[in-house]
Amino acid sequence: MLYALTGCIDAPGGNVRFTPVPSNPVDGAELLSPGQRAKTIGLGRRPLGPPRFEHVTGEDLYAAALDGEPYRAHALVNFGANLVMAHGDSARGRAALASLEFFVHADLFMSPTAELADIVLPVAAPFEVDALRIGFGVSQEAESLVQLRTSLVPPRGEARSDTEIVFALATRLGLGAHFWDGDVEAGLRHRLAPSGVTLEQLRTAPDGISVPLATRHGTYTAPPGETPRGFSTPSGLVELYSETLADHGQSPLPEFEEPRLSPRSRPDLAAEFPLVLTSAKPLRFCESQHRNVASLRRGHPDPLVEIHPDAAQTRGIAAGDWVRIATPHGSIRARAKLNASLDPGVVCGQHGWWQGCEELGLPAYPPLGPDSANLNGVLRLVPSDPISGSSPLRASVCEVAPAERG
Repeated sequence: MLYALTGCIDAPGGNVRFTPVPSNPVDGAELLSPGQRAKTIGLGRRPLGPPRFEHVTGEDLYAAALDGEPYRAHALVNFGANLVMAHGDSARGRAALASLEFFVHADLFMSPTAELADIVLPVAAPFEVDALRIGFGVSQEAESLVQLRTSLVPPRGEARSDTEIVFALATRLGLGAHFWDGDVEAGLRHRLAPSGVTLEQLRTAPDGISVPLATRHGTYTAPPGETPRGFSTPSGLVELYSETLADHGQSPLPEFEEPRLSPRSRPDLAAEFPLVLTSAKPLRFCESQHRNVASLRRGHPDPLVEIHPDAAQTRGIAAGDWVRIATPHGSIRARAKLNASLDPGVVCGQHGWWQGCEELGLPAYPPLGPDSANLNGVLRLVPSDPISGSSPLRASVCEVAPAERG
């Protein structure tokens, strides 16, 4: 809305959609019937949220697996997602995965999620397989680039790429006709066909090939005499007042709502948990990965919680002390890092801590329990946003105190 009100939609210097390289879609959306699409878990609760696009939230997956809502989830094939560590309410997530009749997980490492699987498939690392990228998004020049990253070393053991696993599984299920009879390279050629760029050209140009494209501004307009394209809304306009939201019983205008788990909205918890807990990703690592890499872990050896110096002093906490972050759902361990730029009533934790680093002699952390450093183990997926299903992982109440000695 702010972009629209300031004239910055699809305008030079504003929020622009760059012209993409022509390519064939391969998501198979046309193969999903309306009846099957209507079965997406969570669609009944949040028809405007992720289920509208066939995405399932962790909250809704766990409800289906454990509670049979809207129906029982029996099986899951999971590619790399470390659900136990990446989603709030790790204990419920672990219980949900354990309740499945069949769980297949493909990964590089035996993560807390992989440990729950009936079958773990070894996957190839990114630099062990070829990978095609059409467009890099950040500018028109980048969006015009097509690149084939060829493998640097062969996969180890029996590892396959995610793509090869999907193609082989689809073929075994009788869906080979939709997957080029299991030929991944044929699929890449189909994807590239409208671009005019070939795999042979890309293999001789490791830096990539640029397709001559220009940004078009004002794509919602049309030349004189033609009907303007408008926007992808029911009215074709930028809708400051959303009839769609109103039709679903939601506020048609943006408005502030106090987080439902804050000292203000839950004064009954404020005395015991007076601080607001938010979280951020450590920049050295990617989500719950890479803490086993010595060159990365050396500069960030321990899980941290940032706290204002005044709040730390009040609690007898010094920089570098081990502390416990307690929420209404349990507590975890972290080292205190003082940060004067924070509001004294806010602390900032980190998620994703489980891996050890043998080379540096640094420990692994269990996903749950008194020795855990897993922030998502003491956070919940609810109360979630009624429209998007987004979880309140950055809006909880907590207290921070020195950890027990010894």
